[in-house]
Amino acid sequence: MARPSVQVTVNITNQLTQKILIVHCRSKDDDLGAHAVAVGESIHWSFRDNFFGGTHFWCKLAVEDKRISFAAYEAYFEIFTKWVVCDDGVYGQPDGHPSFLEAGWRRP
Repeated sequence: MARPSVQVTVNITNQLTQKILIVHCRSKDDDLGAHAVAVGESIHWSFRDNFFGGTHFWCKLAVEDKRISFAAYEAYFEIFTKWVVCDDGVYGQPDGHPSFLEAGWRRP
């Protein structure tokens, strides 16, 4: 039996040193487009989780010549919805727990 649909908000904050962050996130059903996020600012979006189909959002981050791809939300896993992008990579920020490095930057 499926659980009732719940409201979810994903938040990605730019904590880079003096750099504009390009964020492009999408799911199977929704492409949120590319957004330029200034230092200290955030991008966030809300949606209703689909437990029948398993909502899954992937994000691609870019700054200068570096890239990161990561799962920003996966319905079937214990996943965090607060992310901070730093000079060494993207960090998950679980409530009440220390941050963890989810993915480091790579060059294309």
